[in-house]
Amino acid sequence: MIMRFRSLQILVATIAALTLSSYIVFETSSPTFGEPTASESTKKDEVLMQVLINSLKSSHYSPKQINDEFSEDVFDLYLKRLDYAKRFLLEEDVQKLSKHKSQIDDAIKTSDYEFFDLSFEILTKRVKESRSYYEELLSESFDYSEGGQVELDGEKRGFQSTKKELKALWSQLLKYQMMARIHEMEKKQEETSADNDTMTIRSFEQVEAKARKSLSKSNQRFFDRMEKWNRDDLKEVYLNSIMNVFGPHTGYFPPKDKENFDISMSGQLEGIGAQLQEKDGYIKVTRIVPGSASYRQGELEEGDMILKVAQATDAPVDVVDMRLDEAVKLIRGKKGTEVRLTIKKISGQIKEISIIRDIVVLAETYAKSAILQNETGDKIGYIKLPKFYADFNKTGGRSAAKDVKIELEKLKSEKVDGVILDLRGNGGGSLRDAIQMTGHFVKQGPVVQVKGRYTKPEVKKDNDMTVVYDGPLIVMINHFSASASEILAAAIQDYDRGIIMGSRSSFGKGTVQRFLELDRALTAADRDLRPLGALKVTTQKFYRINGDATQIKGVGPDIMFPDQYNHIDIGEKEHDHVMEWDEIPAASYTVWNPTYNEEDIIVRSKKRIQGNSVMNKIDENGIRLKAESEQTVASLKYDEYVIKQMNLEEQEKEFKDMLVPIESLLVSNLASDLEDIQSDTIKVDINEKWMKKLKKDVQLNEAVLVASEMNSAS
Repeated sequence: MIMRFRSLQILVATIAALTLSSYIVFETSSPTFGEPTASESTKKDEVLMQVLINSLKSSHYSPKQINDEFSEDVFDLYLKRLDYAKRFLLEEDVQKLSKHKSQIDDAIKTSDYEFFDLSFEILTKRVKESRSYYEELLSESFDYSEGGQVELDGEKRGFQSTKKELKALWSQLLKYQMMARIHEMEKKQEETSADNDTMTIRSFEQVEAKARKSLSKSNQRFFDRMEKWNRDDLKEVYLNSIMNVFGPHTGYFPPKDKENFDISMSGQLEGIGAQLQEKDGYIKVTRIVPGSASYRQGELEEGDMILKVAQATDAPVDVVDMRLDEAVKLIRGKKGTEVRLTIKKISGQIKEISIIRDIVVLAETYAKSAILQNETGDKIGYIKLPKFYADFNKTGGRSAAKDVKIELEKLKSEKVDGVILDLRGNGGGSLRDAIQMTGHFVKQGPVVQVKGRYTKPEVKKDNDMTVVYDGPLIVMINHFSASASEILAAAIQDYDRGIIMGSRSSFGKGTVQRFLELDRALTAADRDLRPLGALKVTTQKFYRINGDATQIKGVGPDIMFPDQYNHIDIGEKEHDHVMEWDEIPAASYTVWNPTYNEEDIIVRSKKRIQGNSVMNKIDENGIRLKAESEQTVASLKYDEYVIKQMNLEEQEKEFKDMLVPIESLLVSNLASDLEDIQSDTIKVDINEKWMKKLKKDVQLNEAVLVASEMNSAS
């Protein structure tokens, strides 16, 4: 794993103003460094620090005490971001910086940047020294038959004591990267030659030379980028290390970054449709945007790391250690153009995928329904809701609550015996629609509680006495169901209105953020210091109507499915310095009192799941992925690397081949939808792919069985 300097950048697909949104990831991307500038702790630096801290103290839901403990937390986070992979700093550098470990709180209070300036000076010096390492080490071939190992997780490595030891680490890391490139090139050559008898096959030595040249250029670009950066870029990392100790969703946006954020919110951007964040040197996929090119292509998944980006037939560009905004420029592009991504799966498998860029197909973001049947003959209505969309400008646009109501009415006209609302992968959106949609299934009453720092809990209610659907109900969730999805699922569970089925828990983000424009905090005398940028600060928390926070814990299912992420930490708990779980008094509400015996149904479902061979394979695959993700020590022998990759590919293929159409599960469109679907060949194609996907969904099949049992017992 390679070091990544981190400065504030985000790419978010959708957000619902200041109320509730898809979970928003604030991570820092890597700045790089050139010659130190003459800039010191100017008045603007001093004022900026005080405005940030004062804003946090007055506005944050749970502000931290600026003391020695806080100082040590900032130091640890900043050092991690300064040199995650421990490729640049020596042990003596860390010792020198550590003298300030318990003094950062005092520096914050006095707007003193001495510690920061020292870190900039040391890092700039070490980065310059490191440039010679790759140049020398890649000037000749490695011995790929020679053994040895390398620790790929920088967090598990210690800082090196001498430059000699540091150069040896560079040698290990570069050799590992070379093995990955050689294997990728040999694999592609083998695949291409199978369809081309006249193709000239390169020898291992020729492939190795080409891979070495490519890696050398990649490192050259990396260091060239570093020379374009200065003190202000690292200052973003330092300030955000302070901000992020208040919480992972609190962060400082310099003016240019706030502008980039506003642009990303202003409309549809052509590209692959993935929400990305920088994490420990890699560009990580945190969410696939419903209706996007990635969503329809199907191979890119949450948790994947993007290693390289290539335009159509052009040579790939290494994006490891690249600033997130720079990597996004390579990934984003015009509709209809091809981008090839080299990705690393959670298992460690490295593969290349091709995606044709496109704008989001809005129809794929909207609620849609189908009819599902099993051997019992019961007709179960199925509604897929990718996100809680809404028209906040009130221009007559569509909203999730209205559309789900329409789908429910259509399903009722088909005389369904139960309804499944699928919120798997739904990252959230409109709080208003989450409340209104809950009201489709329950009578008037509370749905969620919202609490601010200085205010009592406010109970958000559904005020409509009408119940659109009162039959058997199942809500499906997974680890990527967040915010609005968690609110609806929690309310249904608290009312005992239906059964929640899904992975170990939902995402667990139960906080609300808003932007503060820092210029507004300036006095008249300091207005010439504008612009300062903005602060994103956590101001509220969500609570279930039973009083529990959704923060960290999320929503636990009544019936848990095996899932490939069940054994891995996914969600809010994955971040540093997350706000803790707590509880408040419950709101006043009346449970539904179902006519079926919920406990018996749950017991029977769990028994079926335990006896389902496919479900067991999914769980085994999840255990395997956890073991693979924790195995961070890799062999430096090429033959062993190739065998490892081949095994991972074989295991993935075996897992995918296991997911076959379920004979007993019948999937069909609603009669009222057929005319619209058949009016367009593109709609026909999209619908056929959706039907096939549903037929293979073993979790959905179990939900259908549970819904049938709920109906027969009603």
